[in-house]
Amino acid sequence: MLPEEAGDFDREYRQAMNEAVETLELTGVLALLRRWQRVAWSSRDERAHRRMLERADQLSAGETVAAEPWSVTHARLGL
Repeated sequence: MLPEEAGDFDREYRQAMNEAVETLELTGVLALLRRWQRVAWSSRDERAHRRMLERADQLSAGETVAAEPWSVTHARLGL
């Protein structure tokens, strides 16, 4: 996970744990950990993760983002 994401994780984790204490239910905590596990996997390649975050910000702002069809990505990555 990127250093600037650690605070978001910590805040969300604390909130999920507080809810779990009140409800005696761990479903929210487990869902949060699964989601952040995907973030950790994605950020193993820091440059690619940062590019993805930039593109997500652009899309959220309504900007057009260059993309390629999945079949092209698939072939390019040798999958």
